[in-house]
Amino acid sequence: MGVLTSSLRMFTLQSQRSDLNYKIDLVSQAKADIAAQNAQLVNAGTDLSADSPVLKQLEARKERLHLLEKRLDQQLLQYQTQLSMIDAQLKRCSADFDASVKNM
Repeated sequence: MGVLTSSLRMFTLQSQRSDLNYKIDLVSQAKADIAAQNAQLVNAGTDLSADSPVLKQLEARKERLHLLEKRLDQQLLQYQTQLSMIDAQLKRCSADFDASVKNM
């Protein structure tokens, strides 16, 4: 690869890396919000009897939050995998760039 091509490729990869880091931050924040909501539901349900319909609603809500958290975990893993692939490509591209500069 030439210097210009390597430079453009590195720029594109760094842009994709930044986008993925932003998405990872968003997913991490969403997971933290879910954990806080779950804690609130646990605290809200401590005073209710086991037969209470409100407790059943709280339990259903906790289950939905748990499912959402699982989906977010999967998405986070996907983003992290993509990020590691981009990092590997950046490393190779940087090596190609260095080799192109030396050959000038």
